[in-house]
Amino acid sequence: MTKLSVNINKVATLRNSRGGNNPDLLQVALDCEKFGAQGITVHPRPDERHIRYQDVFDLQTAIHTEFNIEGNCREKKFVDLVLANKPAQVTLVPDELGQITSNHGWDTIKHQVYLQDMTALFKAEGIRVSIFVDPNPKMVEAAAQTGTDRIELYTEGYAAHFHRDPANAIKPYVEAATIAKSLGLGLNAGHDLDLHNLHYFYQHIPDLLEVSIGHALISDALYLGLEETIKRYRAQLRGKG
Repeated sequence: MTKLSVNINKVATLRNSRGGNNPDLLQVALDCEKFGAQGITVHPRPDERHIRYQDVFDLQTAIHTEFNIEGNCREKKFVDLVLANKPAQVTLVPDELGQITSNHGWDTIKHQVYLQDMTALFKAEGIRVSIFVDPNPKMVEAAAQTGTDRIELYTEGYAAHFHRDPANAIKPYVEAATIAKSLGLGLNAGHDLDLHNLHYFYQHIPDLLEVSIGHALISDALYLGLEETIKRYRAQLRGKG
């Protein structure tokens, strides 16, 4: 079964735009769980423009499903935050300072030794590690050499070309997923997956363990309501798209 982890960054963005605690980020996370989300994802950044570091501590003590913290492990404050909270999973993303959103995976060849060290650090604390990568066979193969438990395929390319040519859009992801499986890597995916393209992705990617979805899901919830939105996303991952 492919799990749905809801990224709540956009909820934090809305809260921060007015100060105070409306919407209540913690309550939204608990409601996501109640409505069927099987995980909660956050991606704190140094400027705390959405998820604040204190949010991570608050969420860790309250949520009941898997907690996934994404971020740039080249930031010491991020590393310290993860080690202090010990989530179920840390997803290593190569963000640059001031980057609006994640837009590329790791060069797992160039940063091989560094990623080996970071993976070992987190795994020693019992934290499952996933490395954010593009659907490039060489990057998947090199990721396996880091000791990571999983990779997360960056799916923006798939989403951008899905409506024009689904078969070609999915092709590099099928190849990457097949290689990952052969190397014993667990497989996650995320970025720009939505109610239009998620089911096709799910159907064609073998052994997909988890998708992390935030922007599209929260946007859909404005029209459909949070409970109905999560229900519909879960349906895409049960062969009922």
